[in-house]
Amino acid sequence: MVSTMTVSRWVSVSTAVACALGAVALPAVSAQARTVPGAGARLTAASFCDPPKRLPTANGAVIRSAPANLAVAINLPLIHGPLPGTGTLMMYKSTDNNGLPVAVTGTYIEPSTPWPGPGDRPLVSFAEGTQGQGDQCAPSVGLMKGVVVTGQLINTPYEIPFIYQLLSKGVAVVMTDYVGLGTTDRLHTYIDRLDQGHAVLDAARAAKRLAGTSLTRASKVATYGYSQGGGAAASAAELAPTYAPDVPLVGSYAGAPPADLVAVTRGIDGTLLTGAIGWALNGFVQSHPDLKPVIAANVSPAGVTALTRLSTMCTVDASGAYAFHHTSEWTTSGRSISDIIAGIPVAKAVLDDQRIGRLKPTTPVRIATGTLDDLVPHPQARQLAVDCCARGATVDYVPVTQLLPTGGTGFNHIGPAVSDSGAAQQWVLDRFAGKPVTGNCSSVARLP
Repeated sequence: MVSTMTVSRWVSVSTAVACALGAVALPAVSAQARTVPGAGARLTAASFCDPPKRLPTANGAVIRSAPANLAVAINLPLIHGPLPGTGTLMMYKSTDNNGLPVAVTGTYIEPSTPWPGPGDRPLVSFAEGTQGQGDQCAPSVGLMKGVVVTGQLINTPYEIPFIYQLLSKGVAVVMTDYVGLGTTDRLHTYIDRLDQGHAVLDAARAAKRLAGTSLTRASKVATYGYSQGGGAAASAAELAPTYAPDVPLVGSYAGAPPADLVAVTRGIDGTLLTGAIGWALNGFVQSHPDLKPVIAANVSPAGVTALTRLSTMCTVDASGAYAFHHTSEWTTSGRSISDIIAGIPVAKAVLDDQRIGRLKPTTPVRIATGTLDDLVPHPQARQLAVDCCARGATVDYVPVTQLLPTGGTGFNHIGPAVSDSGAAQQWVLDRFAGKPVTGNCSSVARLP
């Protein structure tokens, strides 16, 4: 059994994270919301990710911004600006899972390529897949620095190709760093339904409020994400009607969405990414203090050590340290985290509340999932499509056929992200073009 003092020390250590964005060589930082204390001219690059003591009232309000030099950019003659575009790092206001104001960082990229389609330039609010929990894992850091190596800590911005594909088509992209991944006030609340859905929607609001972009109030918006990002995009789609009715959302692509964390926790345990369970647990304990006694009673000293280490790790680090380990190694009883949660009502309620698919998206949703996904279980992703259809949503459900099981190595999780990306982006472009979509809810029950 672990003492409550030890748990408190673990939570304290976990939240004492460094400002990774401040380590990026930022040009002069501007404050766009000068009425917000802490957002004035004294701000330095080193303190960019320190949230001010008071936040704006409006969700999506820009607190501060600065030019962001993309790690991969090309300057060509006769092209207006660098390819694929010009980046702006920003901090904006959102609302956390407890209904309280929270500062979130992210990056907006203005494409150099003109928008060829009808209407004003559209915007994709891009939700990154799993990056980790240390601040050096923030997607914005990856965009600006490329591969980040700090001692034994490694961050790889593996979704840059998908972002650049959208930019090459003239679509503007804004990418959230999620709650706590890049700011100094708290730990990243990994996979939290409300935090990430809100962050994705408010990133779109903030992008439209930035000065000097080609976006307009009428610019259409889509959410796009895979894995953790797929869950974030799906959550944003179902939260938008009530949380952000002002965002002109026209569609959402949700690839391999972890919609049912009970099933996902069981499925991912003992795989390449067992460490993701630790990230989720760290975030839930931070947001739900009533879980601290559960940790004290069930997590062993070795488990506390693992959770503390994971709080500063990115996906590569966590895979190197905990791949194919089981969470039963972290508990006093030798039972898995899933089994323990199932027997404790307060813990089970926290995970149950994370279920995506209980609200109706009012705009079309494309849900893609690999039939042999070896990290995010296929059946629960398919069930999200079934649930959305049952609520009357317009759903394009796409089961991506795979040939060989790969035993938790992640190949059958990553593969569909690549093979489906072209069709997924065309689907989004069709929504921007206003093309009709009927979905395939009538045949979902017959599909794998």
